[in-house]
Amino acid sequence: MTKSQTIATLAEQTGFSKTQVSEFLDKFANLAYKEAKDGFVLPGLGKLVLVNRKARMGRNPATGETISIPAKTVVKFRVAKACKEAVLLTNN
Repeated sequence: MTKSQTIATLAEQTGFSKTQVSEFLDKFANLAYKEAKDGFVLPGLGKLVLVNRKARMGRNPATGETISIPAKTVVKFRVAKACKEAVLLTNN
C-alpha cells in the first residue's frame, strides 16, 4: 500500500479525516525516529533498534579489490513474533 492508500483506509475505518490520520502518522513516525536510540516498540508489529556493526573487510564487486568497511551504527527493525505468525498464516 502507498502512504495515501494507507491514510484513506485508516480514515475510513476509524472515522477520522484523512488530514487527521496523516498528521498522526507523521507525528508517530517522528516519535519513532527520536526514540529509536532507546528501542521503539510498535505493539504487535516489532521494534526499531540501533545496532553497532563492527569494522570488516569487504570486496569491491566491480574490481574485486579488497576494501576496509568502517564500523557504523545502523537502524534495524525486529519483527514481533505475533506479526510473523499472523503474516505467515495468511500467506499459506
